[in-house]
Amino acid sequence: MALSLNNLAGLYDSQGRYTEAEPLHLEALDLRKRLLGDNHPDVATSLNNLAALYRSQGRYTEAEPLYLEAINIFRERLGENHPHTQTVYQNYLRMLSQLPEAELRQRFPDEVVEMLKPKPPHP
Repeated sequence: MALSLNNLAGLYDSQGRYTEAEPLHLEALDLRKRLLGDNHPDVATSLNNLAALYRSQGRYTEAEPLYLEAINIFRERLGENHPHTQTVYQNYLRMLSQLPEAELRQRFPDEVVEMLKPKPPHP
C-alpha cells in the first residue's frame, strides 16, 4: 500500500500536481513509519521523495530537514557509500545549489559555497 501511494505521489509530482502529490507522500511516510519503524530505509526513501516535492516547489526550509533525516537513516542502515545514501546527498546538494548565494555564505564556509556554485560548461 505504501509503495502504491508513493508511486502515485511520484506520478502526480512529475506532472506538477503538487497539491495532489503531497498528501499521498505524507500518507506513505506515515504508513511506513508505523509498519517499519522510524529508521527503516523505506522511511528514508519516503522522506527523500517528500523533500524532493518540497524542493520542486521552492519550499527549501521544509525540504532540508527531511533530506538530512533521510541521509542519517541511510548512512546508519546502509552505509556512507551506498547508492541510496549518495543519491540523497546529491538531491540535498542540488537543493542547496538553488539557495541564494548570500544565504549559503551565512551558513557554510566559502569552500562549500564555491563547490555549490554552478560551473560553466566545459568547452
